[in-house]
Amino acid sequence: MRADDPAYPTSAASADGLDALAALLVECRACPRLVAWREQAAAHPRASFRGQTYWARPVPGFGDDAAGIAVVGLAPAADGGNRTGRMFTGDRSGDFLFAALHRVGLASQPESTSADDGMVLTGVRLVAPVRCAPPANKPTPEERRRCGPWLARELALLGPGVRVVLALGAIGWDAALRTLEEQGWPVPHPRPRFAHDAEVVLERPDGGAVTLLGSFHPSPHNTFTGRLTPAMLDATLGRAKRLAGIG
Repeated sequence: MRADDPAYPTSAASADGLDALAALLVECRACPRLVAWREQAAAHPRASFRGQTYWARPVPGFGDDAAGIAVVGLAPAADGGNRTGRMFTGDRSGDFLFAALHRVGLASQPESTSADDGMVLTGVRLVAPVRCAPPANKPTPEERRRCGPWLARELALLGPGVRVVLALGAIGWDAALRTLEEQGWPVPHPRPRFAHDAEVVLERPDGGAVTLLGSFHPSPHNTFTGRLTPAMLDATLGRAKRLAGIG
């Protein structure tokens, strides 16, 4: 299947491991608007990033292959993950998130600046429902739907070791619920609504359970206004860590 075929993301189902999934993902060109935007950002970078080579491709998940916590964000930033090639790396949202991950003992260092900076995550993996940078950080509903198979397969490959799904923002929350429901999980109806510190226990179809937690997204809008503080995110990550039985 051609990488620019709108159905290309369905090839995610054929991946037999996380590395194979990433290899398929980075070739994806299924959403013309997102492809154009990610490449435009690379061709016309912000002044502070001129001279750098942008990744300008879909961004794979990052972190522990045996994670107990899956953190579901939104999408890479044009000058963040789209530049560095690593989820939540190189932008202010990532700065806030990685500092918190380090404080609670899930990240090896407090700053994430590039894909080769030596960062190691323990017990946690960062994923997103949309893998290319969208204009104005707002993917369309169709783009979110089309990109869904990548998240679905990544969560499936992580398997029953995932005991907590932490959704950063309403889009991550909705994507997590939709993905799990499509995989046969019994999701309450009406669907639980997103809120900071929202918590829902979902039963696995094959036994066991996963706790879905909500947190405001660590976007500059939320962190600069105090809607999300370091203490708030630390508390939520600490809760996730305890529920996942890490440490």
